[in-house]
Amino acid sequence: MIRTVIFDFGNVIAFFDHRRTVERLAPHTDKTAAELYALIYQSDLEPAYEKGHFDTPELIRRVRTLTGLRCSDADFAAAFVDIFTPNDEVCALIPRLKPHYRLVLASNTNDLHYQHLCRAFAPVLRHFEAKIVSHQVGHRKPEPGFFAACEAVAEAEAHECVFIDDLAANVAGAAARGWRTIHYRPPLRLADALAAQGVALDV
Repeated sequence: MIRTVIFDFGNVIAFFDHRRTVERLAPHTDKTAAELYALIYQSDLEPAYEKGHFDTPELIRRVRTLTGLRCSDADFAAAFVDIFTPNDEVCALIPRLKPHYRLVLASNTNDLHYQHLCRAFAPVLRHFEAKIVSHQVGHRKPEPGFFAACEAVAEAEAHECVFIDDLAANVAGAAARGWRTIHYRPPLRLADALAAQGVALDV
């Protein structure tokens, strides 16, 4: 019997596109959007920030050094978080699950994004009893330390948890812990995938 449903955020609860950030920042540097994307998202900068290795002011300092960014810190932050679009199908399922299952958020995310998500997605995130985010626990999926942090708040045995994520490596990491898993990629209907795992809606 499933007792706990563990949700990834990015590309599950909401879709995201980092290119929106670099397109907004490009007019404030001498770099192209493609060059900015490589410097910010294809280096070790974002993974380190997502693991909480440095704070937001240090992120901005490093981005300025790498890119020659000329906009204000506030303008950078606004561009940096402007990447998310709600996944209406999944957002609608979450309140239907809440009365019957413990819901845990399990996200590789950083301080700026998480602050934004807690505001912009408050009506959805309020249904989660626990939130495990990489920059607070110091580990990213699929690192074992991240999954251990989830297990500490799951209030269920491994076989009583179902984990939903868009990345195959993360799904494999969860399966190795004994969790049931759903590799979520549209056009997969999450309600059908949950039902196949024995998760009932509106029971």
